[in-house]
Amino acid sequence: MRGYLKLMPWLRRYGIRPIDMARLKIVLDTNVLLSGTAYPSSIPGKIVSAWRSGGVDVVLSQYILDELQRVLPRLNHRLGWSDQEIREFVDSLAFLADLVEPIQTLDPLLRDAADQLVLGTFLAANALYLVTGDKDLLTLADRYPIITPVVFWQLHGG
Repeated sequence: MRGYLKLMPWLRRYGIRPIDMARLKIVLDTNVLLSGTAYPSSIPGKIVSAWRSGGVDVVLSQYILDELQRVLPRLNHRLGWSDQEIREFVDSLAFLADLVEPIQTLDPLLRDAADQLVLGTFLAANALYLVTGDKDLLTLADRYPIITPVVFWQLHGG
């Protein structure tokens, strides 16, 4: 735990301590949803499973859901889902999540405009964490509580 406090100054700044996942509100980036869906035994898979079973509250935006629906067919070799099954799956996630409209942001450290919408989702959500594997978003971890799935799981899951 001490190592995380040194690596993530915002934890120390806000006095955040590991708490039971059931009380957490987090934003999951598309890459976590994608990995968690395709590889259920992975750390992202465990996080998605915890969410789907009511163990953690997840906030998403329509942008994140649309991006997921757009990229899920790339994993069809693993999932074998039809377009209709992909739509139904994404709809089920929309039903489980709290949906917010992203706040408009323009962080100069983000090279990809799509990441602005993910950051905007996090800011609109008032969530404890943005959980992502996106390296560009992770560069903002000294300014926002942005963590990898592994760090989230080490702090709250296992």
